[in-house]
Amino acid sequence: MIVVNLIAIALILLIIWWFWIYEPDTYQVSQGNIEVIVENGVYIPADISINKREVISLNFLRKDASPCAGTLIFPELAVNHELSLNKKTSVDLSNIPKGDYEFHCQMKMYKGVLHVK
Repeated sequence: MIVVNLIAIALILLIIWWFWIYEPDTYQVSQGNIEVIVENGVYIPADISINKREVISLNFLRKDASPCAGTLIFPELAVNHELSLNKKTSVDLSNIPKGDYEFHCQMKMYKGVLHVK
């Protein structure tokens, strides 16, 4: 009984860390292209920083067969793309105002942020 309780507490702590505490490293883009992998419930990298004047192409490679991984949404930029399994989908962004732009799947289980400086 004690072992079951300890396992349950460990799982609760892991869930709290994963959804509310964990923050991915910021990836600074110096050139116009970056590949973002959609795999195991996350975008890799999920925190991307660019300069305002850069034209950027985000190439999303979906490796996760989950239906939730099939949609990519940038709500503030009115971007909505379907991601094919094991194929790259290019999202070209240019002339974006400074700010932070979240991107996610339709259920917001996969999450990322694009920082424009």
